[in-house]
Amino acid sequence: MSDGEQAGRELQDAPLHLGLGARAVPQSAITGMEWYADYAARHADDGAEGRLVSFYRFTQSWDSWEMHPAGDEVVLCLEGEMLLHQEFPDGGTARVRIGAGEYAINPPGAWHTADIVGEAAALFITAGLGTQHRPR
Repeated sequence: MSDGEQAGRELQDAPLHLGLGARAVPQSAITGMEWYADYAARHADDGAEGRLVSFYRFTQSWDSWEMHPAGDEVVLCLEGEMLLHQEFPDGGTARVRIGAGEYAINPPGAWHTADIVGEAAALFITAGLGTQHRPR
């Protein structure tokens, strides 16, 4: 790199928070479930409008369910294939298969998990306020 040039950041290593006032705030690496509680505390002032942008690679199906009560979550599959399982607050269910370049939306209050077909990679844009988890 030349003088004044900076290296880009790896989204897989350092997610991004999109906050009020059109702010984009780089985050530290996700280290486990406690990271999410710390993230929520750091950005509590953004309320339901804050969004976590993250990237994950998967080689196996998820071992838990999650639910975001504050807003929609966009799941954009970038590589491979994922089968999302959704349980809605009204008792309804859905399965949504997405492949590279396709997205699905987990609405507020919908519990969701995913089966991975082979390997997959996805970008998540999440309304993280109040996120809950449960075993699968």
